[in-house]
Amino acid sequence: MLGDVLLITEKHQLAAAKIVEIILADKKQKMVVAISGESGSGKTELTHCIAKQLRKEKIFAKPIHTDNYYNTHPLERREWREKQGIENVVGFDEYKWDEIRQTIRDFKEGKFSEMPCVDLVTEQVDRLTTNFAEVDMLIVDGLYAIKAENVDLRFFINLTYLQTKKKHTKDVRNKEKMDEVRWATLAQEHKMVSSLKRLANYIITSNYEVVKNPDYPK
Repeated sequence: MLGDVLLITEKHQLAAAKIVEIILADKKQKMVVAISGESGSGKTELTHCIAKQLRKEKIFAKPIHTDNYYNTHPLERREWREKQGIENVVGFDEYKWDEIRQTIRDFKEGKFSEMPCVDLVTEQVDRLTTNFAEVDMLIVDGLYAIKAENVDLRFFINLTYLQTKKKHTKDVRNKEKMDEVRWATLAQEHKMVSSLKRLANYIITSNYEVVKNPDYPK
């Protein structure tokens, strides 16, 4: 997302280093890595750090943020959710999964691809064109990113919106006003995101340690 504010700390760098080790140990051609977690858990920061550290290994990894693929326009989403009922609509079906699948397919096939990209300054939805022939790896991050198809390695950040409540209250990124509607949205996202934890190969703990998921299907 254009104009996003990254709050990178040492914990992001250390977790990224461990994840890079895991990636390099089982690296595949045109590999897709996905990172999920609740709002405020540090998905974007971690994705950025992983991509930058992979460059040192001469691997060109491109981050893709699934928040760019919402069905609703950023300026209309809050009102639409309120009208439809937050518990009824906040969840998996808010994403344009067909477009996400197409982006991953274009990457796998090394094609030029046009993708949505939200400008957080203007709140416009721009279109970004990328030549995936020049990209070695795709890192997909977002609330429900590990639900995407054709992903090779999945990570889940095990931090809830209540654990990062101070971060939301401060509203450091100035993304959305914090009121009853926003808190209700975060609570519903928590339900939906939590259901995906079992899909992850690895869990990133609340202390940002990277461990194997004991519940991952063998």
